[in-house]
Amino acid sequence: MEVKRYLLECIPFAAMVIVECLDVGLTTLSKEAMSTKGMNHFIFVLYSNALATFILLPSYFLINRTTRPPLSFSLLAKFFFLGLVGITIMQNCVFTGISYSSPTLGSAMSNLTPAITFVLAVIFRMEKLDAGSSISQIKIVGTVVSISGALIVTFYKGAPISSIQTQPSTSQPFWSLLAETSNWVIGGLFLATASLSLAIWNIAQAEILRGYPSQLTIVAFYCLFGTIQCALLSLIVVKDPNAWNLSLDIELIAIIYSAIFGSAVTFSVLTWCIDRKGPVFVTMFKPVGIAIAAFMSVAFLGETLHVGSVIGALVIAIGFYTVMWAQSKEKNVKGLEVDRLPSSSSAPLLEST
Repeated sequence: MEVKRYLLECIPFAAMVIVECLDVGLTTLSKEAMSTKGMNHFIFVLYSNALATFILLPSYFLINRTTRPPLSFSLLAKFFFLGLVGITIMQNCVFTGISYSSPTLGSAMSNLTPAITFVLAVIFRMEKLDAGSSISQIKIVGTVVSISGALIVTFYKGAPISSIQTQPSTSQPFWSLLAETSNWVIGGLFLATASLSLAIWNIAQAEILRGYPSQLTIVAFYCLFGTIQCALLSLIVVKDPNAWNLSLDIELIAIIYSAIFGSAVTFSVLTWCIDRKGPVFVTMFKPVGIAIAAFMSVAFLGETLHVGSVIGALVIAIGFYTVMWAQSKEKNVKGLEVDRLPSSSSAPLLEST
């Protein structure tokens, strides 16, 4: 029984590591499709979510038809909001940011999500913050450090690590350097917006799951609403009719991968983990993506790591794990307080779980 319980406890951790690997694979593959084929990222997001909806929506009519709670207008409005922040805004900002920068910067900036999620959780009273407590003060410091690291990554690109020399043989033209730096900053700002949207999605998802526990229904409907929103956005933004054409090579592979692993699998796993562990838990694995993204970008895209990315990512990771360490200490303190309760008062608590 103890072994089984331990394995069940490990499932959410293993699931989140897999999600991070799939997420980095998606950004790397989409970057390749956009760079080599010039694929429009608005069309990419639309097609991938349309395919994901086609995969997920039939499950709503086939699975748990008699046990799931009925839908209401207010519930559909909540699903619409999830599609807006989790797909229309977040995904389009991610791929826009990556098109201006790189998957490595995308993974580094995604580590800003835990800090934003923590702040929003405090605002909406999902996390308690006592300014006089040392644990709360450590959380605040970690959050500030994470945000500082994000600013470093965004506004300081630095020299390529592979080409740091005492006396460089060639100098990059000023205007070329300025344009490259501007693109990097623009990409960082889009990615920061995506992190904010993902944090809002995490909090909203956790709140909706409290009143509507059917995870599969939530995923299917916000994919549907996200697809509708992305279709309207693409019709407004995309002016080139040829951008809607899909070539049967890396573009099709990227869309299929995004639909199955980036949307259907990832959204389902995230929703399940949020329901089991809460919104802050799913963000604790973001630093894992930095190393994966750096390796895949260098190996498959031929990109070069920059000093600013490494420094900023390290600062973000330090701030992130500071917050996580404080939260683990807080849970230990709460666990000790529960253990000290009289046995007569602990019985109802066990029955309620």
